[in-house]
Amino acid sequence: MSFLRRIGSAIRIPALSILVALLVGAIFIVVTDIEVLGLLLSDPIGALSLGIGRAASAYSALARGAFGDPASFSRAFESNGDTNIWARALRPIVESVVSAVPLIFVGLGVSVAFRTGIFNIGGAGQFSMGAIGGTIAALVFGAGATPAPFAILMVMLFGVIGGAAWAFIPGFLKARLGASEVITTIMLNFIATNILFFLVINVEFIQMPPYIQPVSKELSQFVELPGILPIEGLRLNISIIIALITAALVSVFLFRSTRGFELRAAGLNIAAAKYAGMGAATSIITAMLISGAISGLGGALVAVGTVKQLSPGIAGSVGFTAIAIALVGGTRPVGVVATALVFGLLQNGSRLMQIETSIPIEMLLFIQALVIAFIAAPDLTLGILKNPFQSVLRRAKK
Repeated sequence: MSFLRRIGSAIRIPALSILVALLVGAIFIVVTDIEVLGLLLSDPIGALSLGIGRAASAYSALARGAFGDPASFSRAFESNGDTNIWARALRPIVESVVSAVPLIFVGLGVSVAFRTGIFNIGGAGQFSMGAIGGTIAALVFGAGATPAPFAILMVMLFGVIGGAAWAFIPGFLKARLGASEVITTIMLNFIATNILFFLVINVEFIQMPPYIQPVSKELSQFVELPGILPIEGLRLNISIIIALITAALVSVFLFRSTRGFELRAAGLNIAAAKYAGMGAATSIITAMLISGAISGLGGALVAVGTVKQLSPGIAGSVGFTAIAIALVGGTRPVGVVATALVFGLLQNGSRLMQIETSIPIEMLLFIQALVIAFIAAPDLTLGILKNPFQSVLRRAKK
């Protein structure tokens, strides 16, 4: 019971912040609807009813895009096991989990750095370098050159090495020269993107014939990650299991090991950690190596197992979204996994919301920003839920 109580206490504010952000997002959907605004003066009750209906339709589409359509599941249960119908029914929730996988890895990576007091915003670069490492391993060890399990292990190892090596640079500069990790990781993100772009354009060993488009060869021809569902056409593979195992290992390391305690102590008070005999420079470099290794592992698994191809946009916005996930999850592995799954559901669901209601996907970014803002101001979040108007007015007066 105490364990469940601790989990409940840890997720209370993040869960409430997500709820409040969705409520504010609904209000924003209503007040930006031209038709609702046109009715506001002539028929306020009708405008309110229409606005509520529009917000409900938007969130209904969001839910169906994230979890699946109940009608599709009903047809699947009546299909006598038709795998094609089941694939259509399960695809939305499966794609939501697939979207969460890179967020879990990079979120865990930056959480380790944050716990050590290092603001590592280079998750995207470390993810990209891991993707490069995994791609090279797949091309070298795949296609029957070595047994499939060994090839998969090499993909993971090269991804870990690529991400860790890239994170070592800002860690070393921070520990030895006092360079700001914020500046160095931002610059390394750009450098990693350009290295990746150069490789897929100029290196024939990596580039897909006829060497016109900036993408790698189809990696599924070399290494195929095992799926975890007995239905063809669904992209969920063992990367989600590896992500959950990684989260468990990070949790044990941070909260059940001496080295993890030293890293957290350095993050809380670097001067006190030095006084206690803990090497500050070693803690910084160690944290960055672990952080980069986790992000790089995610990059390798996504490139080889999910996208099945290396391209310049493979990291997308995962780096900055993962920072939000780490903060919302309280930099705890359980919180990071839960928040990444929520963000994966929102990302996948927002596509159907845009198709059915013409509400842009940028609304998702607005909701994510609100979540972070409410996490940063928990008293405001609780106040809004208790008494929305008095809470906002009280804050405005202060």
